[in-house]
Amino acid sequence: MTDKSQMTHRRRRLAVSRWRYPLISLVSIIGMIGVWALITGAELVSSRVLPSPGDVLAQADHMVRNGYAGNPLIVHIGWSLFRAVSGFLLGIALAIPVGLLMSYSKTFGAITQPIFGFFRPIPPIAFIPLMIVWFGIGETSKVLLIFAASFNYTVLNSAAGMRSVPEQLVRAGVNLGLTRWQLFTSVMFPAALPSILTGVKTSAAVSWAVLVAAELLAAQAGLGFIITDAGTFFRISDVFIGILIIGVIGLSIEFLITAFERRLLHWQSKV
Repeated sequence: MTDKSQMTHRRRRLAVSRWRYPLISLVSIIGMIGVWALITGAELVSSRVLPSPGDVLAQADHMVRNGYAGNPLIVHIGWSLFRAVSGFLLGIALAIPVGLLMSYSKTFGAITQPIFGFFRPIPPIAFIPLMIVWFGIGETSKVLLIFAASFNYTVLNSAAGMRSVPEQLVRAGVNLGLTRWQLFTSVMFPAALPSILTGVKTSAAVSWAVLVAAELLAAQAGLGFIITDAGTFFRISDVFIGILIIGVIGLSIEFLITAFERRLLHWQSKV
């Protein structure tokens, strides 16, 4: 086999391997929809409980054209994105420095560890009554509920990332004469970044998941509002549409963060 044919064969193998797993994922999604269509088509489940894919698609088209509860669908999506992204960004903006400081300073860690240990097992929705009493039923309470969920996961991963920095890296930096600030920015923070970004990715998913609970606080627009309002009046197709939109947007956010992570941590594949 000539060098040219070997290169061509290698390129084909790379192309196949690149598209192999995305195609498997696509087939998985198509198969799931197919099973759903078979179950509803055979009337194994009442359409009042599980509408068919066709019914959901038709209702989605109607919702896109006419909106829901007096608001266009894009307005509901926009409000949900605003609440989720605002709470998420506020959470990670505060959680990353707090988490790093918890491991960098033993005194600060001793002060904060019991506090976070107490709040860690408490689900964010348990704070809904307090949010209403303290901040009312406006946007502040919704954003702060998402903030609480986002903050908790990122701060723990940031602290764990700083603790997991190899001691030999720190010693190497000290031997090179780095100052404490240089040691932190050039050695410790980059080494902790993979764990920090894992916490950011988890916080993004949790923030989007808590959205429905946040929009229980007297929201008049949003995807969580669509789900709860439609469920109250047994409009199951509308519930499915809200769930599907939340899932698609959540998956898109995860892909964006993963792409950012690969770009930022490009050196990981070279270690």
